Amino acid sequence: MTWVLANLEQIWRLTLDHVALSVPPIILGFLIAVPLGWLAHRYRPSRGIVLTVSGLLYTIPGIALFLSLPVVLGTRILDPINVIVGMTIYAVALLARTAADAFDAVSNDVRQSSVAVGYGPIRRFFVVELPLAGPVLLSGLRVVSASTVSLVSIGSLIGVSSLGYFFLNGLNRRFPTEILTGIVGVIVIAVVFDLFLVLIGRVLLPWARDARPSARRGRRAVA
Repeated sequence: MTWVLANLEQIWRLTLDHVALSVPPIILGFLIAVPLGWLAHRYRPSRGIVLTVSGLLYTIPGIALFLSLPVVLGTRILDPINVIVGMTIYAVALLARTAADAFDAVSNDVRQSSVAVGYGPIRRFFVVELPLAGPVLLSGLRVVSASTVSLVSIGSLIGVSSLGYFFLNGLNRRFPTEILTGIVGVIVIAVVFDLFLVLIGRVLLPWARDARPSARRGRRAVA
């Protein structure tokens, strides 16, 4: 505890660095994966290609990806953009299948009804399909958020500042308190992000919250 109090400034700085590296990939991953998921849902021949490629992307080792990105992007090895791009790739790989399943879950009768009342493809996507796919997308985004916050720590292996520094430095010094501080910090960030996403879901998807009690009442009535 004494070490923590003596190093609060460094802990706070690395926490902010960790957050700054985590937020962009979560947002970018969502913005890229949703169109890909819709494409896989809408055009069946593309489904296998999109989902297979996205699945293979997640198998790339983190260190190998971070070390190869400077060659591809023309960035410096210590540039944080390498971590952000790498985490975005992993986010898309995780969320693309979930997005496809989310759009698959939207009732075709609802789509046909929206067409019948004059909705065009773009309006139907934003007004009907995306909101109804929202609860499943949110669940997938929560998984992506937790995964991203955890994996960002790998960036410390190539010298990018994050809470992962405490893992490496604590291991080199054989100092468990420092390692534990890093672990607790990552967990706290992941929990805060998750609570924030749950709050967003309650605000933007109120019908999903109302549907759960109705479903439970229906199951009790059947029983």
